[in-house]
Amino acid sequence: MTNNPSGMSLIVKTITRLTVGLILIYGFYIVLQSHIAPGGGFAGGVVMALSLIHLVLAFGRDAVLKKISQINSVCLMSCGAIAFLVIALSRLVTKNHFTGVLLSDIAIATMVGAGLFVVFLTLVLFIKESAKGNKQ
Repeated sequence: MTNNPSGMSLIVKTITRLTVGLILIYGFYIVLQSHIAPGGGFAGGVVMALSLIHLVLAFGRDAVLKKISQINSVCLMSCGAIAFLVIALSRLVTKNHFTGVLLSDIAIATMVGAGLFVVFLTLVLFIKESAKGNKQ
């Protein structure tokens, strides 16, 4: 059916192509509505990470690592953490605790989403390497 034997069947790959964008948009929606509705940066980041994990499960590890490397995900996670720390420190210095709520939610979503994706990729790489070690 396809030239790429890794990943799942053509049906799963097609459904994944259709749904990953919607899941990612829903994650952004949760983050952007966090100041007036339940949810927030953590919940939105988890949903966004799940959309990327969905890609890995459907297309395989190697196909996704060509587009989104683990190092880029770690850099994105670090940028989210640094942005959150800068926003939190500015809120402490100005003593205005209501400014930057949306920005801090976006920073938390970036940190959590990229962090969960990195943890998943690390586990996938670790399982792959330990399976190679057991065959030898």
